[in-house]
Amino acid sequence: MVQLDEDKLHSFVGKMLGDLGGAFSVPTVRVGLRLGLFDALHRVGPVTPADLAVAAGGLNERYVREWALAQAANGYIDYDSGSQMFTLSPEQAMVFVNKDSPVYLEGAFDLVAAMIEGEPKVERAFRTGAGVRWGDSAGCLFCATGAFFRPGYVNNIVQTWLPALQGVEEKLEAGAKVADVGCGVGFSTILMAQAYPNASFIGYDFHEPSIEEANSHAKAHGVGDRVRFVAATAKDIRDTDFDLVTSFDCLHDMGDPRGCADNMRRMLKKDGTWMIVEPIAGDRPEDNMNPVGRLYYNASTMICVPTSLDQEVGEGLGAQAGEAKLTEVIRSGGFDQVRRAFTGPFNMVLEARLSA
Repeated sequence: MVQLDEDKLHSFVGKMLGDLGGAFSVPTVRVGLRLGLFDALHRVGPVTPADLAVAAGGLNERYVREWALAQAANGYIDYDSGSQMFTLSPEQAMVFVNKDSPVYLEGAFDLVAAMIEGEPKVERAFRTGAGVRWGDSAGCLFCATGAFFRPGYVNNIVQTWLPALQGVEEKLEAGAKVADVGCGVGFSTILMAQAYPNASFIGYDFHEPSIEEANSHAKAHGVGDRVRFVAATAKDIRDTDFDLVTSFDCLHDMGDPRGCADNMRRMLKKDGTWMIVEPIAGDRPEDNMNPVGRLYYNASTMICVPTSLDQEVGEGLGAQAGEAKLTEVIRSGGFDQVRRAFTGPFNMVLEARLSA
């Protein structure tokens, strides 16, 4: 009989309690975000539950009090036992209130909910080996995914990622022709269009509901005259002569990423650039046994791999493919220059070009 190490057991149970506490927080955080409780607390705190209920538009005080105590126990808001008032610190506001903060996480909580909703379909795919079509696993997986990535795009695309590429900013300022392949609901495309008014942009995605959302976003943000969105798979796009092609957090989701790479080479001008933004990952599984890798491996199990396996070829790279594997896939399309242009806490930016 195996002898248990009581200290290891207690430590592991403590870890599980922390993990389960985080999981239990998902529905209460989402309720608080949708009802404006975090916003109201930021606006009027320190505040009692009764006054917070009023500030949030006349909610029920008993529910608000239990919600506030739950968030205080989570460590997501602060509670003063003397005054029995609740506050939201500036740091907490960066996560729950400031939508343009690089660490605003509403989309992350929505993404967790979408993964749970899609659980039965993914479990079925485990037994059959089939995939799960993008957008079919949950009611609005594509909406949650777009919201999850938006803060990173708002704070990085124009500020750090594009400037890290060789000679690309100058082309954009002069009026480049840009394709955003795998654009989703269009956040990345629109951000680039707003920053570079002389350039023209076409966003492509194989998911038609995402394209409909993207076209609506373009009109709402006043860039509809320079941005259009088209439903097409990456390897079926027939347009050419692009100065820049971008692919944000999507190459690993594709069923045929090699076919995509080959078509990206065809789409570009001879001196063009393909920018591939992918989740940060080491090349060995042991390099990814960390908090970021944990998030990506779990999301990849529930979303990325099932999506890829549903498509033609179904390579199933996964969200933690790593730079070496991604570079090999990119080079298979004929790109002989591939380098890591930028490294961030959550993403890496690869730059692919052709020799002159």
